[in-house]
Amino acid sequence: MATVVFAAGTDYPVFRIPAIVRAQDGTLVAFAEGRQAISDTGNIDVVCRRSSDGGQSWGPLQVVTNHGDDTAGNPAPVVLPSGRILLLTCRNAGAATEHEIMRGTAAPRRVYLQRSDDSGATWSAPAEITAAVKQPAWRWYATGPGHGIVTASGRIVVGASHSRPPAAGDTGSDPKHYGGHCVYSDDQGANWRIGFTSSNPNGYVNENETTLAELPDGRLYFNCRDRGGTGPGNRADAYSRDGGQTLEVSYRAQATIVTADVQASVLALPGGRLLYSGPSHLTDRAAMGLRVSEDAGQTWQFLRHVSGVPAAYSDLVHLGDAGVGLLYETGNWSPYDRITFTTLPGI
Repeated sequence: MATVVFAAGTDYPVFRIPAIVRAQDGTLVAFAEGRQAISDTGNIDVVCRRSSDGGQSWGPLQVVTNHGDDTAGNPAPVVLPSGRILLLTCRNAGAATEHEIMRGTAAPRRVYLQRSDDSGATWSAPAEITAAVKQPAWRWYATGPGHGIVTASGRIVVGASHSRPPAAGDTGSDPKHYGGHCVYSDDQGANWRIGFTSSNPNGYVNENETTLAELPDGRLYFNCRDRGGTGPGNRADAYSRDGGQTLEVSYRAQATIVTADVQASVLALPGGRLLYSGPSHLTDRAAMGLRVSEDAGQTWQFLRHVSGVPAAYSDLVHLGDAGVGLLYETGNWSPYDRITFTTLPGI
């Protein structure tokens, strides 16, 4: 079963950057950025739609985060055991580009938190948490995008990335300035801290958009986009034994995932396997595919194609007895024509 959740030209000219969670009552809450144009810059809102029937149909569009003419983006939702849904997002001036922010010629990004106690029907106003989750020198900042997790110990963990200030004589806009980190909360989202930080200034791995899962042994597995690094492939991964506070080893290139330079999603499956979603074309954003790891993310095997047309960003979600769901960008001639939800039974 596949349904279109966000279609370009309906409510907004363009939708990008999907994220999805399943509330405690079974409601699916799908998020995206509602944009006035394809550009990452401009007046961008974070929006959502909800489904009470497993994704067969979707309710009306809701604007969750609106900062006027500024950019709101990078939705990173997480469902708490209490039923509350938290949503982390980022904000920057609508006229500022990512490169300008990285160069320091535009103000750094800021980070916000919202809450819903009714399965996404209503949301609190955005509350700024920048001081708790961002080092003052960082310039660019991105939560997720995609779902965060609650560990077996009750810790909330959200993957994130940033850019570092450059050395003297450097502009700071080169991808080698990207770095990875996570943020976490041990009190249901009341207070937040920065976990590990991983920065590889030689450009071998340029840690960017980040996804994560908890392994059966309690370790956290982080998988990120390697944005233009010189290492093999376009993905990197790392492990944490202390709930994301530190990494065992800094991000390494993950050469068994061969894909275009693009965001992806991972999800822990029953029995200890990991599932990965992302374009399967070697160089282009196309052919959404699934990969599986039987060894805690050390190696990955291709599982199957979801589509054969253009496709880009994605997010995975557990559906209970119905298996797994996938929310992803796709289209017949462009990966940004629509955001589609599909069920993946038997995974």
